[in-house]
Amino acid sequence: MAYTAKQIADYLKGEVIGNQDVSVSNFSKIEEGKPGTISFLANPKYTSFIYTTKADIVLVNEDFVSEKPIQATLIKVKNAYTALASLMELVNKSTPQKSGTESMSFVSETAEIGEEVYIGAFAYIGEKVVVGDNCKVYPQVYIGDGVKIGKNCILYPGVRIYHDCVIGDNCIIHSGAVIGADGFGYSKEEYVYHKIPQMGNVLIEDDVEIGANTTIDRAVMGSTVIHRGVKLDNLIQIAHNCEIGENTAMAAQVGIAGSAKIGENSVLGGQVGIGGHITIGKNSQIGAQSGIISNTKEGSEIMGSPAFPVKNFFKSSIIIPKLPDMYKQLNALEKEVAELKNRLQQID
Repeated sequence: MAYTAKQIADYLKGEVIGNQDVSVSNFSKIEEGKPGTISFLANPKYTSFIYTTKADIVLVNEDFVSEKPIQATLIKVKNAYTALASLMELVNKSTPQKSGTESMSFVSETAEIGEEVYIGAFAYIGEKVVVGDNCKVYPQVYIGDGVKIGKNCILYPGVRIYHDCVIGDNCIIHSGAVIGADGFGYSKEEYVYHKIPQMGNVLIEDDVEIGANTTIDRAVMGSTVIHRGVKLDNLIQIAHNCEIGENTAMAAQVGIAGSAKIGENSVLGGQVGIGGHITIGKNSQIGAQSGIISNTKEGSEIMGSPAFPVKNFFKSSIIIPKLPDMYKQLNALEKEVAELKNRLQQID
């Protein structure tokens, strides 16, 4: 379906600069723009491409000022990236949606399935499971006994949700994610490990997205809690009894040890490691590959392993490559000082 610049601007409450009748039917990156597509400019690093892009429409921020003529029609909006996401969501909703239960799936007679639910082939839904309205359970999903899933959720192929876990409304769980596997809990007697039964569950609140092959372990007792609005990338490990605060985002390969608490509105870069029983203050920003071994204060901006303030980290990063030369200079200075001491002793 094609949309004109005017239609798009009206939907986004933006301002058209150029031909309001030009139409587009697809999206493209600004550096790879093609006729008949709409693109966007949100990162200043890509500004040069707006003067050469072949895209017919480009979303830009309200404060954008062109330095030379632009062939594309512009639509000025408050936030180009957010506007693009809104537009893509609109297009996504207009595509045909699957519904109904496909053959070769298993749904327990005791399960409660809401209205307009899609259940794909080879999916398994156990006893006393509750699946809310408008959910999509794709093929080969496993939903264990007693699981409760809210409305408008999407479970992509291969998701595994163990027994008694709770999923809120509007959640998206990508392929290969495992929710509610046993936490890594053992007691050690001499050289023998004895398994500690993991008797709790996982509680995921509304509007959470969980990336592919991410694992969230069930609690020993009580719940491992993922609060509202959390966004988890692929390949993340969250151990038993952790608590992730609202609207926190984590990039790929983050690992969080047991009973750690991450404050709301925090951002964790890729491959961050959080030690067990640690509390991260809310509104924290932790740089990629950082290792956290102690509690952090609210609003911390840290990086490194062990992590320390970002500004000091970058200063240290400049010095580190110079350390071999500095070491040689230090040795040379030590020799000079030693020679001076010998001369002074000879004079005395």
